[in-house]
Amino acid sequence: MASQFLFFAFLAVTSSIALASDPSSLQDFCVADAMSSVLVNGRVCKDPKLVGANDFFFSGLHLAGNTSNAVGSRVTPVGVAQIGGLNALGISAARIDFAPWGLNPPHTHPRASEILTVLEGSLKVGFVTSNPENRLITKVLQKGDVFVFPVGLVHFQQNVGNGNAVALVALSSQNPGVITIANAVFGSNPDIPADILAKAFQVDTNAIYSLQSKF
Repeated sequence: MASQFLFFAFLAVTSSIALASDPSSLQDFCVADAMSSVLVNGRVCKDPKLVGANDFFFSGLHLAGNTSNAVGSRVTPVGVAQIGGLNALGISAARIDFAPWGLNPPHTHPRASEILTVLEGSLKVGFVTSNPENRLITKVLQKGDVFVFPVGLVHFQQNVGNGNAVALVALSSQNPGVITIANAVFGSNPDIPADILAKAFQVDTNAIYSLQSKF
């Protein structure tokens, strides 16, 4: 009797999880309601009767991003914040523009893997495996090449040519998130205490203060 109860309880739990994680089990889509402050898988669903074509549409990915900044790159995201219809679908995209020798600095996406395609130029890309190996996996890509960055791992892309470069990426979340390592470590608000960072990086606290002043 106890085993039968556990079996039916297991079925009930797994069924409820399937319903909660599969928006198609309830309706065809769950367009994000930009006016709501309630967070459900990122955004609460918009009334389906009010949904239209523009909820599944974004224009402008053909336009180059402004790379006039310290790192020489610009990411143009196309996630749930730009297309409400991506809500709960688990996909998004982005365009990355690079000035000559521009860099998309080391960063992670806590909620998504990434697949990158080079549209123009040459990019040196890489990611670092998790502790304790911390192995750098890197490759130079040419136009038409594709590279994958596993979820959560620190990765980067750098233009290694004298002309502009462009890449298109797809990510396995409608809201992948991004943590730029230098910004997070040296630009936190408030600052991480300098003595903590000095010990972690095995440098003098003055070096930490200098880095924090740049972010």
